[in-house]
Amino acid sequence: MSGGRSSSRGDVAQGGGDRVCLLPRVVAGYDWPRPDRRMGPARAVRGGRGNAGSGGPGRLVMSSLPALQPEFEADPGVMAGTERLRGLKVAFLAGTLGQGGAERQLVYMLRTLVEHGAVVRVLCLTRGEHYEQAIRDLGVEVRWIGQSPRRLGRLFRLVRELRTWRPDVLQSQHFHTNVYTAVAGRLLGIRHLGAMRSTGRNEVEMTGRRLGLWCLRWPAAIAANSEIAIQYAVEQGVPAGRLHHLANVLDTEAFHPVDRPSRVPVRIVAVGRLGPEKRFDRFLRAIAAVRGASPMPIQGVIVGAGPLKRELEKGVADLALEGCVEFAGPVSDMMRIYQSAEILMLTSDWEGTPNVLLEAMATGLPVLATRVGGVPSVVREGVNGLLADVQDEPALAARLRELVEQPELRRRLGAEGIRFVEAGYSLRSLGRSLARVYEKVLS
Repeated sequence: MSGGRSSSRGDVAQGGGDRVCLLPRVVAGYDWPRPDRRMGPARAVRGGRGNAGSGGPGRLVMSSLPALQPEFEADPGVMAGTERLRGLKVAFLAGTLGQGGAERQLVYMLRTLVEHGAVVRVLCLTRGEHYEQAIRDLGVEVRWIGQSPRRLGRLFRLVRELRTWRPDVLQSQHFHTNVYTAVAGRLLGIRHLGAMRSTGRNEVEMTGRRLGLWCLRWPAAIAANSEIAIQYAVEQGVPAGRLHHLANVLDTEAFHPVDRPSRVPVRIVAVGRLGPEKRFDRFLRAIAAVRGASPMPIQGVIVGAGPLKRELEKGVADLALEGCVEFAGPVSDMMRIYQSAEILMLTSDWEGTPNVLLEAMATGLPVLATRVGGVPSVVREGVNGLLADVQDEPALAARLRELVEQPELRRRLGAEGIRFVEAGYSLRSLGRSLARVYEKVLS
């Protein structure tokens, strides 16, 4: 749910035989650009071996992209700087359309591009998942390319789809699909854009270091949702000119401020996939500590599904939290969750720019989070939320107790959170951000 945790491991685990051998063979013999060299404009034809103007075997002969004009009358504040989006053909490659933060950001991007006159399509390795129908409802075609269990077979299917419907930009939405995007883009001479949805370091580790470094280094450009991911990529040798910051955004009409009268017990909510990286065990221990130290009654709520549910249920029993902690499961209507809560906690070991923080803040819900990844760029300590070091559980519990016992502090932080999100993370700004990134990719 937050920051785009996706099923990268599932894809990595499939087709192990072509993981480190066949992909390099597929691209052998092609003239790969040096890391700091830009590819030519989007529309291209491949020069044959020895063709005049081809520059040698496998080089790309490029033609320029026509100027784009505004499509329709709209709010000038929203349309300013987005004229080049009209008529632009963009294909997104997604590893999954499940209920996660990266997938929600994909829906926001598709909606924005459609509204600005771009022509978009989604190619996906999975099918029948949570956001697929929402994407189709936007009038966007979704094509399944995951028929083969092997990575090389999926690459061939992607290439075939791109030859049938040739975009100006091929954009990966998940880190683990960057390799597909880079190889297909270079084989067909299509400008392409990879993705980083978290800190970069953990994405490389979770994908497997060799494949992870390919995902990091092979794309001609990468859109990252946090500055910390960009910093990591630069440390790994990716030229800064190939990295673009594309911050997460939020539909502030869907997630809007709500009134929160003082209620007892104080409800503390945590949201995300029930996996090891979210550290809900840390959330449970903070709840137990505050419950034992504060006279204020509290109620913990965990929203999400995942492989650690049974282990967390055992943790509830071990900490004697039966009746104090509720497992709500996956929830589609998150506004209902935020409206019923007084505090949101994020206890992760790593994050990019978590969607759940932006959503909660937009509703006026005060947030307490671990100081990891891109979180400090969203949560300003003591201004619009509270932070604690990731290994300092006593401090985390102490900060939680402050929020539990001080309703005026909750109101002040919540009000600042609303202002912060509306000023810097509104969906209204996404068109300009996309136009800026695409202009650089196509230049």
